[in-house]
Amino acid sequence: MPTLSGNTIPPQPCSPATLKALNQHYATLSPTNLLQWAYTTYGSSLVVATSFGLSGMVILHTVAQMQPRPPVFYLQTDLFFPETLTLRDELATRFALEFIEVHSGLSLAAQEQQYGPELWRRDPDLCCHLRKVRALRHFLEDKRAWVTGLRRDQSPTRAQTDLLAWDNTHHLLKLNPLALWTREQVWDYIHKHDMPYNLLHDQSYPSIGCWPCTKPTEMAVNERMGRWSDFGKTECGIHVDYIL
Repeated sequence: MPTLSGNTIPPQPCSPATLKALNQHYATLSPTNLLQWAYTTYGSSLVVATSFGLSGMVILHTVAQMQPRPPVFYLQTDLFFPETLTLRDELATRFALEFIEVHSGLSLAAQEQQYGPELWRRDPDLCCHLRKVRALRHFLEDKRAWVTGLRRDQSPTRAQTDLLAWDNTHHLLKLNPLALWTREQVWDYIHKHDMPYNLLHDQSYPSIGCWPCTKPTEMAVNERMGRWSDFGKTECGIHVDYIL
């Protein structure tokens, strides 16, 4: 079995044997164990992504208790719901978290000038690429590992998510500490620790992204329903290479 000590950084890209061993090792441990190993191994080259979703509340609560803490970032699309921004500010105050705002550099006005009004209603894939995918790729260029809140039960496209995987798009290790958790486990954790969450979840929003592309769904089969519902689209693109 490959060495799992904090002083041993898996080769880049990680071999299938290394990834298999790491996944087996951490499958029986808590997300805290995985996050602590990741920070010990990668230090400041590890970053934590959040979209302020339900899984993110668990990860942010864990990160807030780590010393030192890995940097936490989010992709600012300029299209957040007011409730999302309120949650961001509450988390920053309550847990003394300093969020890194990652922006594409393209304003909504400039996007409209170049691509026409309300691009998200005509070509949501392009809109996501311009406002999220491109920004993420630039931000991760000098990183060696990143953490997400992906879970297998969120949608069929995420059903094969591993705790650790090699990210071929960004050429670094991708960690999904809650991959094996269920939505019920996440909610139990949030209630147990009296965590704040986006109040739109109480209004039948199973998943919350940009306001033009997110709708409430009363009978959601999975968490990704309600996102780009008019297009049969369930992913913005930042996880597509990993999923495929």
